[in-house]
Amino acid sequence: MREYFDKLRVGFAITGSFCTFEKALSIMENLKERGCEIIPVMSYNAFTTDTRFGKAEEFRARIEEITKKKIICTIADAEPIGPADMTDIMLVAPCTGNTMAKLAMSIIDTPVCLAVKSHLRAGKPVVIAPATNDALAGAYKNIASLMNYKNYFFVPFGQDDYVKKQSSMVADFSLIPAAIEMALDGRQLQPVLI
Repeated sequence: MREYFDKLRVGFAITGSFCTFEKALSIMENLKERGCEIIPVMSYNAFTTDTRFGKAEEFRARIEEITKKKIICTIADAEPIGPADMTDIMLVAPCTGNTMAKLAMSIIDTPVCLAVKSHLRAGKPVVIAPATNDALAGAYKNIASLMNYKNYFFVPFGQDDYVKKQSSMVADFSLIPAAIEMALDGRQLQPVLI
């Protein structure tokens, strides 16, 4: 990895694909160990919803322990990210189909969407790690739109269970550091579809 990975300011936004939270937190720890400064952001649902995968309060506590920062969880707190030059790169991992749809249509009504918009105002890269059950159905057009937008890059992704969930796709979270490095150079990590 690049030497400057050590001081990279990573906005790490988490949306409600709850089954991938453990993978996301593992990557968050990995980036922190590499010396990144992590600015945590959570969508309303990710911040508040208890599921069979864990309690929201426990995830919040772990994220704040890893990052040593308060989670950005409101639109008001997300707005200064761009104007205050808080991030070098924005990572949305996991990124749900709902969030991708909003970003594709410039609907900015959640902390994560505003964090991305605020970060993008300076022309900096955004890395998307998709995790959605309808990637090959309703979400497909939004993924395609974002792939055509300037400064959006994807963590390579593929079908996670083509027998039981034919339309579902999830990013390979282990490729997030490589995707970040490529995005900082303005390039998409290939192959995108795995």
